[in-house]
Amino acid sequence: MKDIFEGFKNFISRGNVVELAVAVVIGGAFGKIVTNIVDAIITPLIAAVFGSTSLASALSFSINDAVFRPGLVLDAMINFLAVAAAVYFLIVLPMNKLAERRARGLEPEPEVKAEDIQLLEEIRDLLRAQAAGPQPGTPQPGTPQA
Repeated sequence: MKDIFEGFKNFISRGNVVELAVAVVIGGAFGKIVTNIVDAIITPLIAAVFGSTSLASALSFSINDAVFRPGLVLDAMINFLAVAAAVYFLIVLPMNKLAERRARGLEPEPEVKAEDIQLLEEIRDLLRAQAAGPQPGTPQPGTPQA
């Protein structure tokens, strides 16, 4: 049982899980923005062309008391295409351009050193400073301070 919890902790601690969670939250909020733009601007324009107050009721017809609403399907398709276009042009395309620039060497990759390397460099610098001798004005270990 302990192995299960340890594995779960390792899974949650990975950076890509946190990035995925952030992406889902931002994607949900972004989807609402695009949906509202479609509902408030694009759908009424298309509904005006079809002579209806909403696209969902446009082109509706009935056969034997069964109501068919192809406008509802059209509304969902337009909403999907608007979200897909917004994600592509505002997120995917700029990230692809950035990746191309980095591949050509125009945009340097951010260098992140591992924590153990950073600690080893700090130790090296401290040892180097100790080997250089005392600096004027710095208290020495074991000497009383005034």
